[in-house]
Amino acid sequence: MAVGLGPLPVLHPVPGFELGIASAGIKRPGRKDVVVMRCAEGSRVAGVTTTNAFCAAPVLITRERMAGDVRYLLTNTGNANAGTGAGGLANARRTCATLAALTGAEENAVLPFSTGVIGEPLPVEKIEAALQAALDDLSEDHWAEAATGIMTTDTLPKGASRQFQHEGVTVTVTGISKGAGMIRPNMATMLGYIATDARVARGVLQDLVRDAANKSFNRITIDGDTSTNDCCMLIATGQANLPEITEASGELFAKLKQAVFEVFMDVAQAIVRDGEGATKFVTVMVNGGMTHQECLDVGYAVAHSPLIKTALFASDPNWGRILAAVGYAGVPNLDVSLIDVFLGDVCIASQGGRSASYTEEQGAAVMAREEITIRIELGRGNCSETIWTTDLSHEYVRINAEYRT
Repeated sequence: MAVGLGPLPVLHPVPGFELGIASAGIKRPGRKDVVVMRCAEGSRVAGVTTTNAFCAAPVLITRERMAGDVRYLLTNTGNANAGTGAGGLANARRTCATLAALTGAEENAVLPFSTGVIGEPLPVEKIEAALQAALDDLSEDHWAEAATGIMTTDTLPKGASRQFQHEGVTVTVTGISKGAGMIRPNMATMLGYIATDARVARGVLQDLVRDAANKSFNRITIDGDTSTNDCCMLIATGQANLPEITEASGELFAKLKQAVFEVFMDVAQAIVRDGEGATKFVTVMVNGGMTHQECLDVGYAVAHSPLIKTALFASDPNWGRILAAVGYAGVPNLDVSLIDVFLGDVCIASQGGRSASYTEEQGAAVMAREEITIRIELGRGNCSETIWTTDLSHEYVRINAEYRT
């Protein structure tokens, strides 16, 4: 039911970054569910992770290690290794140690990632048995295969790629993501991996991944649930024959930032387009706020409202539900007489009530579309924010009711 999401685009290889896929049969025999990624020696790795207090064991280990000399990223699907206590930490460390032993790398040079069912022990032996096959499969051309290998309830793989020229040198940025439900990432997404062959200082890279995530993965929501396993990693292999970017300024940094932001935005919006049971891709724009936070508060109130989301699924222009959500968003001293609300280009409410020009037929025509914009003009300042979300369908309930069966 993915909305406007088709086959993967061309995913350009990133020199110095290889991906290998294998089957451990964690949840289903024969499924490719283990992905190993190898970074060239000297690569820099930065990332953002979930703020969920029950964060998964691999998240804790990745936080400890990503500031070091990272050589491998190990991902399994089918099991989140979250809510598993000390045993989960030991199991995550064991898989990293096994991969390190197979490759000759330091154990701390391996970052673990998991996604799947929460609260079940990690099937370590199955993962260990698949590692050599994943290593044998390593290739810079395997982005598309890896995008499929990290999927859970996703219906389609998600990826994006950009290239730009600087002083005659081609620089590549390519990324993949996974996620379709349990999406209100309070940092990033379920899982996201973006790599570039640019040479970037660690501090600049960390700021870049944080800023890119805040404008993309931190602006999407499907069901308002923040996962225990959210991680988004940005890897710079340094293989492009260009000077190191040591500060967030200059022409090379500007070009890289644009490419990174575009890839982040593409793979983040792809998650919304593939939201569990989604039939609508919805943009919620909030303009005219006094602060960015109050714009986000209004946007998320609209995007998370079950009443609005079910009306979107039914293509019902029940605009009163939107007004109610704006009103309970918690914006202090909100003057409703200044607020205008639009469905697409149709003004549905103005000066505290129904717009004089609005007709039910106009609203129904907009709501019947697969892609809908809800625009809210607060009329109290100069700040703006945009959030992307979905409708809420019968299929979402079915998928999540049957997730463990």
